[in-house]
Order: sequence, then C-alpha cells, then structure tokens
Amino acid sequence: MAQLHLDGLTLFGIFAVSLTLLCYTLEKRSPWWIFGFSVGCILSSIYGFLQGAWPFGVIEIFWAAASAWRWLRER
Repeated sequence: MAQLHLDGLTLFGIFAVSLTLLCYTLEKRSPWWIFGFSVGCILSSIYGFLQGAWPFGVIEIFWAAASAWRWLRER
C-alpha cells in the first residue's frame, strides 16, 4: 500500500486552491468573498511558481487581477 506524503508545499497548495474554490462558491453573498477569491488566486499563483508549474502561476495572476478589479467595482 502506497503512503501519502504531504509536504509543506503540498499543504500550502491544498489550502490555496481550497480557499479559492470556497470564495468562488460564495462570491454572490458579499464583495468580500470576491476579495477572498483574489487572495486565493494570489496564493495559488505563488504555489504554482514554487511548485515549478509557471504557466499555472501566470494564469492565476491574471485571475487575481480580474477578481480584484471586480471587487473594486462591487464594493
């Protein structure tokens, strides 16, 4: 049976992507969830670059910028 190894970077990635998904799901309830989505995208971008998946990191920067713009318009 294979063992599951979760290092710090993997746990950080799970947290970042989970935060993004949670905030995306709750966006319609408050502009602050849009802000949380933006923060989650920034954290996911950092994870992507640290993990070596730079295309993922770049795309997440664009998602963060788009959601930050939405947050500014909504509040």
